[in-house]
Amino acid sequence: MFKRLSWMTVGTGFGFGLAVWCRRVVRARIRRYRPSQLTVRINRSVGRAGQRVRAAADEGRHAMREREEQLRRRHLPAGGADRQR
Repeated sequence: MFKRLSWMTVGTGFGFGLAVWCRRVVRARIRRYRPSQLTVRINRSVGRAGQRVRAAADEGRHAMREREEQLRRRHLPAGGADRQR
């Protein structure tokens, strides 16, 4: 009888603890995906993507200027002035 009572108590405690833990996890997920939180996360993601696009465009412009300078040096006569069109 004592053995059954102790195991029933342990099982009940474990079940209660598991239920509390599951409730916390579910509530955290609900908070995480609420529309206001989702909006914040989307804005952050879009902002980071925009920064990456701007950085890539800046890097592309820089590479383009360097390449243009190399081509001008190669094809202009030595000591010649830069012609403007």
